[in-house]
Amino acid sequence: MGPQRFRRFIRVITLLVTAALTSVPAARAAESNMQFFQIGTGASSGTYFPIGGMLAKAISHPHGSRACEAGGSCGVPNLIGVVQSTEGSVDNIRRMASGQLPSALVQGDVAYWAHTGTWLFEDSPPVPGLRAIANLFPEAIHIVVRATSDIRTVEDLKGRKVAVGAPGSGTRVDAQFILEAYGVGFDGVEKVQLNAGRAADRLRDGELDAVFFVGGTPASAITSLAETTAIRLIPVDGAQAVRLAHRYPYLARHTIPAEAYPGVDTTQTLAVGAQWIVRADLNDETVYALTKALWHPSNRSLLDTGHPKGRLIRKQTALDRLGVPLHPGARRYYADQGLLTDDGAKASN
Repeated sequence: MGPQRFRRFIRVITLLVTAALTSVPAARAAESNMQFFQIGTGASSGTYFPIGGMLAKAISHPHGSRACEAGGSCGVPNLIGVVQSTEGSVDNIRRMASGQLPSALVQGDVAYWAHTGTWLFEDSPPVPGLRAIANLFPEAIHIVVRATSDIRTVEDLKGRKVAVGAPGSGTRVDAQFILEAYGVGFDGVEKVQLNAGRAADRLRDGELDAVFFVGGTPASAITSLAETTAIRLIPVDGAQAVRLAHRYPYLARHTIPAEAYPGVDTTQTLAVGAQWIVRADLNDETVYALTKALWHPSNRSLLDTGHPKGRLIRKQTALDRLGVPLHPGARRYYADQGLLTDDGAKASN
């Protein structure tokens, strides 16, 4: 190799090494800016956990990913969503209040009680630092009996052995609302405090007359019960249901469709919303970006195919019966989309 060619060779090697050395800190800097964003859910066997997984995927866009415009993820740049399994809504609220979680899936009623310091949270100060990103899907109030039962109405529950939910659960409070609204009274039944799975087993074995349960339809515990034992659902309707929905802002009239559970007819009831809640102290820009990523058109197929409840997660119902105020970052996104009026009210489209 002649002297000139050798010098050119050295220059090329020097340039390549210099480029490599300068690119390493740049890559490390990009990686160091990566944000891991937790979403509290529920038990891994429940609905919240897979829904949280879909949300985490929708908001993620790690460094080095293909651009959204090129068919890659349309999440928040340099952010990775992480699902955290928890004990459910009440646990999620407490973890958020203590700073352990930045966001979580929470029943709208539980969020409201925490925000106002009522019902489940009446013995502790209100938790004012909670804000909403979106209402996601309805969770129906189920009252389950065996198909052979003589119980036909809520009033017929008087004096019966009824599972009203686990201690400290939202289901227990909702059961109390309903029993009192229909004149039965919370002390008018023989209360058994069990979670849905154990209550369903006891109903199957004839050890219970009825089970209260709040959850997305179809709920796996009720489906499993219906596959081995013929069941019916008791309606929550009439003037009492109208008054309850009017009194409590997080309750809405709801229909459980026929055959949501094997052999069960259409049933009128009430529902609360499963809602994505964040800490109020989260940066507005971050929450705006999370909200925008959730509703990006490219994530529609993810929601529609990832879980049966995903099809119900719609921007048109994102502002329905929220248990806590919108986060300012989310509010700005919905205003940009024409879903909020200038005074912050939901726009009528």
